[in-house]
Amino acid sequence: MNKNMKLNYIATAALSLCLLAGCADSKAKLNAEAKITESQARQTALARVPNGRIKESELERENGHLQWSFDVATPDTKDITEVNVDAISGEVLGVSKEKAESEDAEKKEKEN
Repeated sequence: MNKNMKLNYIATAALSLCLLAGCADSKAKLNAEAKITESQARQTALARVPNGRIKESELERENGHLQWSFDVATPDTKDITEVNVDAISGEVLGVSKEKAESEDAEKKEKEN
């Protein structure tokens, strides 16, 4: 490995660590702002989707709200029900159905 390749490798590794640290800090800040715990929001979300099972959860700021977002799977369908719970008040902000195909596309978009 030549000197330039080593420097590029080191710079890339340092940048990656900085980005990861920033992401962790951002999540910590969001968690510090939340008044409703993930467990409390999870119970609220599952109450809206009988026989549901949470596949994914995320604390995010969307449309001006700090919210818990849950992807809930239900038996006998591949579709996902997304339930958004306000992380400050505990109020359900929205419930929507997503086709399995659009859910897969959304995951791929987040990965890129």
